[in-house]
Amino acid sequence: MKVAAAQYAPTADVGANLEVVASMTAEAAAAGAELVVFPEEAMIPAEAAGKPLHATAEAHWPGFLAGISRLAAEHGVAVIAGGYEPSGGSLPYNTIAAVSAEGELLGRYRKMHLYDAFDYRESSEVQRGDEGPVVVRIGEFNVGLVNCYDLRFPEFTRALVEMGADLLSVSAAWVRGPLKEDHWTTLLRSRAIENTCWVVAASLTTPDCIGMSMAVDPLGVVRAALGEEERSLLVVEADKHRTDRARTVLPVLRNRRIIIGPR
Repeated sequence: MKVAAAQYAPTADVGANLEVVASMTAEAAAAGAELVVFPEEAMIPAEAAGKPLHATAEAHWPGFLAGISRLAAEHGVAVIAGGYEPSGGSLPYNTIAAVSAEGELLGRYRKMHLYDAFDYRESSEVQRGDEGPVVVRIGEFNVGLVNCYDLRFPEFTRALVEMGADLLSVSAAWVRGPLKEDHWTTLLRSRAIENTCWVVAASLTTPDCIGMSMAVDPLGVVRAALGEEERSLLVVEADKHRTDRARTVLPVLRNRRIIIGPR
């Protein structure tokens, strides 16, 4: 299955951001992709949204979700993208939505691990999700939904694999900083290797984020990667046989002696 990762720099204009998503979805479909992964905050970056953030979520989330569903159906490609969803309270959810190639909502994942690190406090702006992890079926793959900071928690991605995931979709706004680029690439490859699964990751390219979207195979080989290009798309052939081969020669999932979580 061909999978695309799209990186770009969304602005405060949700409509303009959706136009970019539309253009890049069309580009992914033209390249033969069955799935295109967009970053966290594809709808709008929190820093550009104004305050309070929940007002932006209430005004724009329904239209954004309807927009990506329409685009998926129009181009016949599944779409995964992130935005801010009303929670019914004073803080919105940071949500990743997955829609099918028919435009139907397959699932939504409300970020569980909020980025309270590196002198930033996401929990002051976002309601923590309490339902997850989430795996959806797209084509021949079970796709686990990962939102940025979740990547630093190996038990989270292992839980997704326990639920049947053989491809991890990572939507991120990975912030620049000392060693952060190295953390990003190391964590993506680590999550692929330890779980013998595909990892396809898309990150923002706003001035404070690194881009560097990437696809990694189940043995940790980087199959495609972008740099800091403000707007760019990668497409990779995620081969299920590669997963089966990796899990045969490197049967770490079968060889475990300590299992935590769903079985």
